[in-house]
Amino acid sequence: MANSKEPTDPSTWETATKLIRGGINRSMFGETAEALYLTQGFVYDTAEQADARFAGDEPGFVYSRYANPTCRMFEERLALLEGAETCRSAASGMAAVAMAVQGLVKAGDHMIAGRALFGSCRWIAASWLPRFGVETSFVPGFDIAAWRNAVRPNTKLLFIETPANPLLEMTDIAAVCALAKEIGAKVVVDNVFATPIFQKPLELGADIVVYSATKHIDGGGRVLGGALLGKADLIEEAYRDPFRHLGPALSPFNAWVLLKGMETLDLRVRRQSETAAMLADEMGGHKKVQRIFYPTHADFPHADIVKKQMTGGSNIIAFDVGSARAAFNVLNALELVDISNNLGDAKSMATHPWTTTHRSTPEEERLAIGLTDGCVRLSVGLEGAEDLKRDILSALDRA
Repeated sequence: MANSKEPTDPSTWETATKLIRGGINRSMFGETAEALYLTQGFVYDTAEQADARFAGDEPGFVYSRYANPTCRMFEERLALLEGAETCRSAASGMAAVAMAVQGLVKAGDHMIAGRALFGSCRWIAASWLPRFGVETSFVPGFDIAAWRNAVRPNTKLLFIETPANPLLEMTDIAAVCALAKEIGAKVVVDNVFATPIFQKPLELGADIVVYSATKHIDGGGRVLGGALLGKADLIEEAYRDPFRHLGPALSPFNAWVLLKGMETLDLRVRRQSETAAMLADEMGGHKKVQRIFYPTHADFPHADIVKKQMTGGSNIIAFDVGSARAAFNVLNALELVDISNNLGDAKSMATHPWTTTHRSTPEEERLAIGLTDGCVRLSVGLEGAEDLKRDILSALDRA
């Protein structure tokens, strides 16, 4: 007997429900877990059907470099969580960033970006795009006047990373988006540190939001993945052909792992955020810590922006112990926390940005954003809060 109930609108679901139920597309077998479609291609009933699919006249899959059922489930679930019309997945976070930017600029265009960026994002803007005739101006992300003063007649894209890697420099997303609308430019926001749980760039006016799903979305240090999200017409116009022909495709296996990671995303990042806030307060009072950076900490320099657009502090803390030797001593004294340049994992991890994630950024640019060789970036995991407190404070004591 057919079910006569009207289906529930998934957009009305709570976050936790979206993360577990969103995008599910069960096969004829009615599997509980999402199906993993490890296939390169697809077959057709007739030559006419193949013709219709390639022409776009009939829905369906044609090749996993273009789209795949498991990847599609991941894209639909993330779009539902983000409140986006659609999503395109990519092989890594940097693949998603590269596609997000390159799909919106061409030779002769100008981009403005916040000066505090992940090292690879900075490289794309400063070294890669100029090879194709696109110039970038870097500005203090928190200074909206600097964004406005950097505008040129050919400015077509504004790129924001907020909170920025590694010292959590903030940018007022709504203010930058308002400026972009004035000048007819697009806005791309890298939302990795905040996660879709604590910040919604599309609601603040952004055109595209981008993620390294490798981080909190996976949450277990297992696979690489990335995604960009926005309105369907913009995604179709700017990214359909580049994704189809350049091949930055997400592996279906990785998509399946990311789907399972998303089921606990809300629980994980809220727990990690609670622990991080406590640790920031404890570390901020330690005599060896010269500066501490955490969005909800009392001394955070951009607290006004945080209050406008974030609903939680997330799990990243940065702190300065004065010198590279002291930073190395702290890292080497840690017993629970791993030394690793990844973040967003269930395991707590710490790294020395000066020699790892921002090594390729010119020294004068590192210093301009306040990144000294004494800085450490800590990604708080899911271990017991008191165990982490004891480990980190002990390492600081011994440093």
